[in-house]
Amino acid sequence: MTFSIAGLAVSRGISIGRAVLAGSGRMEVAHYFIEPGQVEGEIARVRSGRNAVIAELQRLQEDIPADAPQELTALLDVHLMLLQDEMLTSGVKHWITERLYNAEWALTTQLEVISRQFDEMEDDYLRERKADLEQVVERILRHMKGMVHPVAQPHSPRRRTQQDLMLDDTMDVPLVLVAQDLSPADLLQFKKSVFAGFVTDVGGKTSHTAIVARSMDIPAVVGARSGSQLVRQDDWIIIDGDAGVVIVDPSPIILAEYGYRQRQIELERERLTRLRHTPAVTLDGERVQLLANIEMPQDAAAAVAAGAVGVGLFRTEFLFMGRAGSLPDEEEQYRAYREAVEGMQGLPITIRTIDIGADKPLDKGHKGTSLNPALGLRAIRWSLADPGMFRTQLRALLRAATHGKVNIMFPMLAHPAEVEQTLAQVRLAQAELDARGAVHAPAALGAMIEVPAAALMVRYFLRHFDFLSIGTNDLIQYTLAIDRADEAVSHLYDPMHPAVLRLVADVIAAGRAQGKSVSVCGETAGEVGMTRLLLGLGLRSFSMHPAQILAVKQEVLRADTRKLAGWAHALVDADLAPSAESLLNQ
Repeated sequence: MTFSIAGLAVSRGISIGRAVLAGSGRMEVAHYFIEPGQVEGEIARVRSGRNAVIAELQRLQEDIPADAPQELTALLDVHLMLLQDEMLTSGVKHWITERLYNAEWALTTQLEVISRQFDEMEDDYLRERKADLEQVVERILRHMKGMVHPVAQPHSPRRRTQQDLMLDDTMDVPLVLVAQDLSPADLLQFKKSVFAGFVTDVGGKTSHTAIVARSMDIPAVVGARSGSQLVRQDDWIIIDGDAGVVIVDPSPIILAEYGYRQRQIELERERLTRLRHTPAVTLDGERVQLLANIEMPQDAAAAVAAGAVGVGLFRTEFLFMGRAGSLPDEEEQYRAYREAVEGMQGLPITIRTIDIGADKPLDKGHKGTSLNPALGLRAIRWSLADPGMFRTQLRALLRAATHGKVNIMFPMLAHPAEVEQTLAQVRLAQAELDARGAVHAPAALGAMIEVPAAALMVRYFLRHFDFLSIGTNDLIQYTLAIDRADEAVSHLYDPMHPAVLRLVADVIAAGRAQGKSVSVCGETAGEVGMTRLLLGLGLRSFSMHPAQILAVKQEVLRADTRKLAGWAHALVDADLAPSAESLLNQ
């Protein structure tokens, strides 16, 4: 019987194939108290399990095929970093030594402690790293228990259906992976060439499964809740990566319809690859910058390969995460920024200073927990609260600017005093480098427009900065008072709300009036349905995940901004928010 499961669309396209169920990753552990004489033995058990997982992941890294996505390498690095995080190891020792918990109990207890801190993170991308921590702990527990990592469950023969016969006669039978969750190591072990798509019960748009699926250009739906329980081994399923829907046991009519759509998408992808080296210029001659968002220095190669003309957002948070008790020094940061700059092969790179808050695991100086992290000490506020740390990052960035064109961008500015203090810290960092004779270079300075206050003060910001970048993810959240990670209200998170469109339009118009660059670096920039609207509003710089660049470029090449301007401003002035579908139709 045909039924569908709704989830989140995180990687476009259509996949049709048989379901392969990955074993559930959740393990129950024993909880009991130990004797004082058993403490060292329990600590040794945890250490042994951790070391085994480290060795396993390092072996996987060594065996990564040359054509594997850069994102997989980066996410394995994150897992190795979490395994060696002092906060995890010292916390486990505390529960064993002070509370006399058995090793498994101590490990899961410390997982809960750190997970709460991840839950409080405002940044979606960082909050999703909680799943990485859970998978790291799960692998340790499995090694402690002497179990191999869960693999796909064997399937039993089923009666061949009409769908089986129809598909077997027309195509090689692809496989679709269905799981409660997938770790980067899972994705490597299952070998990307085997699977035509992924479905997971958990995860969001910035979960590792979503990141890897987009980088591999494979359809994926995450957040499908009980999908791994509803789907049976060897079921025929369809992944609609555009709608975020999984169709189970589809009828022949549905199969035929999706098979046609799949073939059309494949033809379209082949056409898109021919645009990689085509300049992004509209029909009326307007040149548009299509930039990439990256998370790690190694991601620069993927950005260049995708045809990006630069990086519009390099997030620096991963350099700081999992560093309880010590933050990366100037030299370590300089090497990382230099690697990213050189990886861009002379193309410009915009590096955002750390966008994190006092409620994050890396915070060494502020022990209190904010009651409302979204409105607390985060981003530029956190940096200005620790000027020494801030100038360390600035010095590293200014030194890296000697190796290429570097722009420095500051997140979540809202007050004139913050602007003045930020620019003063840049001048101090430059003076410190001059005082010790260190080689450095000037960098363009920019501000992110992420809160309504900044958007309303855009002309003030333009007087003090060389460029602006609209972070639509936060701007939408703060304008509408919506946390899109909260399922109770996430349906109200609307990029096309009239108030949001008005703020975006005003910032773009103000930048153009003063001849300064304004870009959009939130998810809106990579949404094909929004491309023509943003072009009509005057946007000429988009920054997005590298996998989205070619689809957006196609929209740019087909657009005439002279005809789009009136339509776009009419939409902004309308009382009702347009839907993505209506935008595409118009």
